Amino acid sequence: MSKTWRPATQLVHEGTLRSQYGETSEAIYLTQGFVYDTSEAAEARFKGETDGFIYARYGSPTNDMFEKRMCALEGAEDARATASGMAAVTAAILCQLKSGDHIVAARALFGSCRWVVETLAPKYGIECTLIDGRDLANWEKAIRPNTKVFFLESPTNPTLEVIDIAGVAKLANQIGAKVVVDNVFATPLFQKPLELGAHIVIYSATKHIDGQGRCLGGVVLSDKAWIDENLHDYFRHTGPAMSPFNAWTLLKGIETLPLRVKQQTENAAKIADFLAEQGKVAKVIYPGRKDHPQADIIAKQMTGGSTLVCFELKGGKEAAFALQNALEIVKISNNLGDSKSLITHPATTTHKNLTEEARAELGISAGTVRFSAGIEDTDDLIEDFARALSKVSA
Repeated sequence: MSKTWRPATQLVHEGTLRSQYGETSEAIYLTQGFVYDTSEAAEARFKGETDGFIYARYGSPTNDMFEKRMCALEGAEDARATASGMAAVTAAILCQLKSGDHIVAARALFGSCRWVVETLAPKYGIECTLIDGRDLANWEKAIRPNTKVFFLESPTNPTLEVIDIAGVAKLANQIGAKVVVDNVFATPLFQKPLELGAHIVIYSATKHIDGQGRCLGGVVLSDKAWIDENLHDYFRHTGPAMSPFNAWTLLKGIETLPLRVKQQTENAAKIADFLAEQGKVAKVIYPGRKDHPQADIIAKQMTGGSTLVCFELKGGKEAAFALQNALEIVKISNNLGDSKSLITHPATTTHKNLTEEARAELGISAGTVRFSAGIEDTDDLIEDFARALSKVSA
């Protein structure tokens, strides 16, 4: 495949395998295992002396196509597709750590991600320090002799904070630590963490990559040496493998990723500007706006805004619920990155399990709302928000 292809072309053609039948659409290989011509061939395959598939938990032709296509888009040497985004997070963190190691993580994380580093990892003797990741000085102060991993989201969920990935990577390289970046909110189209110095990138493919609310999936991407040394055996023996059917579904979704994200981002930007002018809205946070607190970092490391908008209503939870309940086109759901516009109230859904104090530290108030723009007509969405806001008490 051509290394000079641009993303829209890569996402239709890269990594395609065809059977002897020459199918146009990628085939789904729904098989658990594979057969060998001879016993000697099986032995050679298990020894790693010959290429080929062994067992679907280790890999399959359909999963291989999805992994190769994601590598082409991300600029990664290797990848492993997982059953869900959280399987990708857990694998990327735990596969490289042991008891006595230390994680430094930005505190602005999706609720389940915080649980992995704050609750699960310590059960295995892995220490964790949560920091305000916006200030590089906080990363430096948190470093210990046993620090092995820096973990962050950028932009963050749900408040769209942006972290200086290159700056964090520079600190990590000084101590031999690895930087793991959850890049879901930026999408691989708008931000390239590996080019910025990160070592591992993870995605919930459930979001923009599928983008049509059909299936779960995740992916971990890095250089081949890191995957061979850390993730390969963890993946084979703990079994977080993606279903080949889901891999095929994601291959179909990724073909239209640039088209969908372009429209979603345009819609998000216009909705953000509309909401910023409304008297019932206390504030709007959107990476494409000049008033974003980290606008200077965004200009350095992102080539586009986001499909997500975070805003706060003056009337707190009552106002947030009234708005969401009055929307007609925009649906209430904790998912994001879908072709349908979705909205959620983080304090009572995705970040419900955090303490009120922890939510306050992250800037999540009772009036905070997260909007995920779909591909609908922009004017229809604005009219839907205008109508819903009229139902919210001043």
